[in-house]
Amino acid sequence: MEGFNPQFFTRTDFPVAGPPRELVGYGEKPPTVRWANDGKVAIQVVVNEEEGSEKTFAMGDQENDILYEFPFMQEGTRDLAIESMYEYGSRAGIWRLFRVFDQAGIPATIFAAAVALERNPAVAAKLVSRGDEATGHGLRWSNHFEMSRDEEREAIKRAVESITALTGSRPLGWYCREMSVNTRELVVEEGGFVYDSDCYNDDLPYWTVVKGKAHLIVPYSLVVNDCRYLLAQGFGSPEHFIELAKATLNRLRNDGDDCGRMMSIGCHPRISGNPARADGLARFIDWAQQFDDVVFMRRIDIAQSFIDQCPADQFVSIT
Repeated sequence: MEGFNPQFFTRTDFPVAGPPRELVGYGEKPPTVRWANDGKVAIQVVVNEEEGSEKTFAMGDQENDILYEFPFMQEGTRDLAIESMYEYGSRAGIWRLFRVFDQAGIPATIFAAAVALERNPAVAAKLVSRGDEATGHGLRWSNHFEMSRDEEREAIKRAVESITALTGSRPLGWYCREMSVNTRELVVEEGGFVYDSDCYNDDLPYWTVVKGKAHLIVPYSLVVNDCRYLLAQGFGSPEHFIELAKATLNRLRNDGDDCGRMMSIGCHPRISGNPARADGLARFIDWAQQFDDVVFMRRIDIAQSFIDQCPADQFVSIT
């Protein structure tokens, strides 16, 4: 096609590193799954426990992390304002969130950066005593796409070892910060994970094939996520969070078919651990608990329930 840019006419992906794009999914008829207590919608409240493992000058990174209450930061030097916001999450916010969950009687999934637990081991002890799930969230809260394959393999290994030592059991799920093209293969290679959540592409778990092995994906979501309190065009108040969360649950309960689905709520101790935002989360949980077809579950329990109802051999072919 002389004179034309061929990119305007490309129809398929080129061979690239990483997992293939999976655009079709379940189509018009997803599997009719049911969760604990015959629930139609399973809500997972996910706490991203990262404080103390983020990029800081104090840890030699020569840069500060980016998620902060105001849209500016100091460059080339420690930013004590950002550091102290993260400290709030570790000192106060995480404990407020645990109180919210205790009062509601619900379990949580903790996306645990291992170094964050190492630096605040009382949090590890609390999540164990509550029966919460510790999902691997990296050794530190680091971008995995910045690592070489060997560095990422070692980071996953050390994260598993650390979380196992701190909680008494190894993480069965994985969700890192900004996955690389190697992440999923390395998770499968490591061999001890039931699922990973490094994608945002469905409202149900699904099976895929990695290196000739069936592998379960339990997708996450960035929609009902408290990062929107800090990002432009996000939540201006807890009422906005509650409004979006209610609309999400209403549609999942009445989605035009009989299929069960899952709803992810993402929160961070330094963000949702603040009083007003924690109150918004607590009010949504209280509202959602009125419905008989809604259940709060850990991600590992969602994974196991899905495996029981939808075994891999019904969805993928291993040759």
